[in-house]
Amino acid sequence: MHTDSFDHDAALQACARGDRQALQRIYEHERRYLFGVALRIVRQHQRAEDVLHDAFISIWQRAASFDPARGEGRGWIFSIVRHAALNLVRNHLREVSVDEDAALSIYDQAVMANHATTDDPFERRVELGRLGDCLGGLEPGRRACIVMAYVDGCSHGEIAEQTGRPLGTVKAWIQRGMRALRECMG
Repeated sequence: MHTDSFDHDAALQACARGDRQALQRIYEHERRYLFGVALRIVRQHQRAEDVLHDAFISIWQRAASFDPARGEGRGWIFSIVRHAALNLVRNHLREVSVDEDAALSIYDQAVMANHATTDDPFERRVELGRLGDCLGGLEPGRRACIVMAYVDGCSHGEIAEQTGRPLGTVKAWIQRGMRALRECMG
């Protein structure tokens, strides 16, 4: 998991003041994880790069709208990337042949993004509370795999490597765990 003391909130506030170096620091610190999130959604390397580029332009332009009282900076950054990727998929869905696993992944990302970005703070707390309860009901290994995939942006291969589990097991755990979350959040 991604755990260090990088201050995303301060970096975003510096971006809002016009500090381009702050944006560069965010990029250097998060690009691997953000690219992973984009790639999982759009499923094409070049499109994921395009999403990341567009998302960083958006982060730069919208940094002043970041409100630390509404959530953490890292989550705000990741939500911009997720939304950019989902928008690209929605805009090009007719052009892209999507298999069932990819479609489930897109749906899962949309559900997670929707639950994480509601405008009503009370509703967001209720939804996040429900999500937390639903995640808490999963077996710990499955829960960890889902968090690594959807929060940290790790690929299935990276999760398998980090957890020491076979790739097929990781894929199955994530698929079954997301199905259980969809049913629980229902």
